[in-house]
Amino acid sequence: MSPIPAHPPPAGLVTAGETMGLLVQATPGAPRNGEPMRFGIGGSESNVAIGVRRLGVPATWIGRIGDDPAGALILRELRAEQVEPITAVDPAPTGVMIRWRPTALHGRVEYHRRGSAGAHLQAADIPDAVVAGAAAFHATGITLALGADPAAAVAHGVAVARAAGVPVSFDLNFRRALWTEAEAAPALTAAVRQADVVFAGAEEAAIVVGTAEPLDAALALEALGPRQVLIKLGGAGCLARIDGATHEVPALPVTVLDTVGAGDAFVAGYLAELIGGGAPARRLATAVAAGAWAVTVAGDWEGMPDRRALALFDTTEPVIR
Repeated sequence: MSPIPAHPPPAGLVTAGETMGLLVQATPGAPRNGEPMRFGIGGSESNVAIGVRRLGVPATWIGRIGDDPAGALILRELRAEQVEPITAVDPAPTGVMIRWRPTALHGRVEYHRRGSAGAHLQAADIPDAVVAGAAAFHATGITLALGADPAAAVAHGVAVARAAGVPVSFDLNFRRALWTEAEAAPALTAAVRQADVVFAGAEEAAIVVGTAEPLDAALALEALGPRQVLIKLGGAGCLARIDGATHEVPALPVTVLDTVGAGDAFVAGYLAELIGGGAPARRLATAVAAGAWAVTVAGDWEGMPDRRALALFDTTEPVIR
């Protein structure tokens, strides 16, 4: 069972899922024998936790890690980012993903997570008191795809949050390497019905509601229950339905270096402002700005901006003196 902190974390974002070791090909192109690889960590839920924390909101990540160097690195990096980790050490190894880079702007990810520590997440790993004391509980479709136990862990966290009046945030985050659209559809639909805030790419939304047209998809997802639906449109910005009103926000013009993590940065920006009591316009502006900032920096979470970084979008001088 996951240890319960002696001092519960302050009210903020609580999220649960798998974080893995991450190997990234250093130089774009065909891999070569002996080529350097950069080792780090990555996982959608922990990415969002880091992003929220950098924007000044407390964050807690719940998960399982192996008793290995990758697990130790996950704990060290999260603590360095001031994210509160609540972890169980599992006999299985920490999962690993490899990100190949055929070109500078294209990537291919391989997952080595079957039977991993994170795939053994259980309902008993989710401390009720921590979730009930949160300002929001966030989960993703990735965890639902890992198996029955991780899906039960998410369901338990959602049930505790709803019983305590804690808003539930859910990102569809469909991963074709983990399950098919037919397998994902019923689970994602059920999760949307239990959520207050839903994030989805247009193609992900189509898995649930049958259309990728942004406004139609947002309206159809809204009809399932959530009062806040955000369709992430990448370089076109986003379309949202918030409390019955439609919002469209264009993307900010930036030079794209690495698109990985942009969606998580968008989610983190929105949730940070939601927890902070920001109005819809502020939530969306921060979400779009955070996503834009993230694509200018290489890495899964390294480009998550803080408040000072976001403020640079308001200046036309590239050098801050």
